[in-house]
Amino acid sequence: MAIVRNRLKSMIARAAHSLDGYQDLEAELTIELDIPKNSGHGDYATNFAFALAKRLKKNPRQIASELIANLADPDGLLEKVEIAGPGFVNFFINSSAWHEIIREVLNDPQNYGRLEAQGDFPVQVEFVSANPTGPLHIGHGRGAAIGDVLANLLEARGANVQREYYINDAGNQMDTLGRSLYYRYRQELGAGIEFPDNHYRGGYMRELAREFIGQRGETFRDTSLEEALPVFTEYASRRIFEGIKEDLDVFGVRFDNWFSERQLHERDLVRKTIDYLRERGFIYENEGALWFKSTAFGDEKDRVVVRANGVSTYFAADLAYHRDKFERGLKTVIDIWGADHHGYVDRILAGIQAMGKNRESVRVVLVQLVNLLRGGQPVAMSTRGGEFVTLREVVDEVGKDATRFIFLTRRTDSPLDFDLEVAKARSNDNPVYYVQYAHARLCRIFEVARERGFSFDWRSASAQSLHLLQVREELQLMKLLGEYPEVLGECARSLEPHYIPYYLHQLVSLFHGYYHDNRILGDDDRLTEARLCLALAVKEVIANALALLGVSAPEKM
Repeated sequence: MAIVRNRLKSMIARAAHSLDGYQDLEAELTIELDIPKNSGHGDYATNFAFALAKRLKKNPRQIASELIANLADPDGLLEKVEIAGPGFVNFFINSSAWHEIIREVLNDPQNYGRLEAQGDFPVQVEFVSANPTGPLHIGHGRGAAIGDVLANLLEARGANVQREYYINDAGNQMDTLGRSLYYRYRQELGAGIEFPDNHYRGGYMRELAREFIGQRGETFRDTSLEEALPVFTEYASRRIFEGIKEDLDVFGVRFDNWFSERQLHERDLVRKTIDYLRERGFIYENEGALWFKSTAFGDEKDRVVVRANGVSTYFAADLAYHRDKFERGLKTVIDIWGADHHGYVDRILAGIQAMGKNRESVRVVLVQLVNLLRGGQPVAMSTRGGEFVTLREVVDEVGKDATRFIFLTRRTDSPLDFDLEVAKARSNDNPVYYVQYAHARLCRIFEVARERGFSFDWRSASAQSLHLLQVREELQLMKLLGEYPEVLGECARSLEPHYIPYYLHQLVSLFHGYYHDNRILGDDDRLTEARLCLALAVKEVIANALALLGVSAPEKM
């Protein structure tokens, strides 16, 4: 993809290879290009001379001069190059290079910014993985949006991606779930029994109990808890998980694989993993329990994998689960966890290293909490009765598009304020409306052009008219379009999808200002053709980016 940034980096790299001593460096140095805040300092700037100066033991300004002297520019990419300060290099790009970006976008708009598949080994993104003990809440929803969009981004950048949901359907929590339904069932049938405080108290349990009675009647009225528990546990977990799948489908989230924790126990993988780690010298016994030597890999303390009563821990199951992932042929695993798992990261990475894998083969993304607001005022997220705001309630009120987009507007490690009234507003205060309205406005421009009988073929128009795009805002728009592939690349590298909503806000804000100050459908046919080419490129990139976010690009609003 011959975007301006990449062309310039290649030119700088070739110039660096001509410097005395560069060939003796142990590794290639990364060339960083920044966009100066002051346009008078050029289109791009680099501090590469400083990094070279440290290794070549020369003055940075001298290195900068040598780099400029060695720059080969056969295609006329550069208008001029300047040295600034003690060794910064500022690059001014010829406007013809920005015009070429429009052609590149329009030549294959759906794939602009994307890369071809790079390898056969899948990258797994495991996300949501909420326990099947209750409906998804909005915290799960944020994790679902982030995981789904990261998977989209990694695919767009050439990865073979597998989406997985880990179903925590084993252990004490499932027995607690079954008991919760049993008690609600008995209460619905008139039994005067107390509901334990440490059980699942949400209203959804009463609904499940009524549904169970509708299907099974009073069959279990006099059945003991011990005898009835398997039936109630299976029913509750199955129906809740069916609801989770339905909610995710409405939210536009799909998975390639649903992995049940019960598989680990049925295949005896937990014991086998503990034995495997024991053989490698990382399991020891103390006070009747088995411990994993996680401190050997930087964790703050060793971790129990089998308690003194012989019951394995959740951590042991997680070790077995991650070992199974790599035995399935995965090379990179990305885990999307809630922020409350922060203390869990080091022990999992320690386990990965103990299994002989690189620490970098597992990347953990921690997703911070969502603060729900209505008109700027906090909404109670939960009560002592176990009620909480579900993802489905939010989606039903404000829509899938707004919910997904707003979930993605902040860094994953930053708490997110989600205002229901803002999400429903048809105004520029609503970030998704602001972007979608720009796409609809662009669609309307072409509709009006057709109504006026204006014939438009971007291929012939771009060849004849693009050089007329010289207004400052036009150059800024083209330059920003050229940055789109870099934005996608940064999202994939950092596993931070919030760069896309931020980019869209920049692009749309610039376009709205341009549209306000300039006539796209004017009296000069050639200038109109050129501006329609630019408008079409902006429209296509907006639609491209929204598709990655799982958000629609409406033609009318």
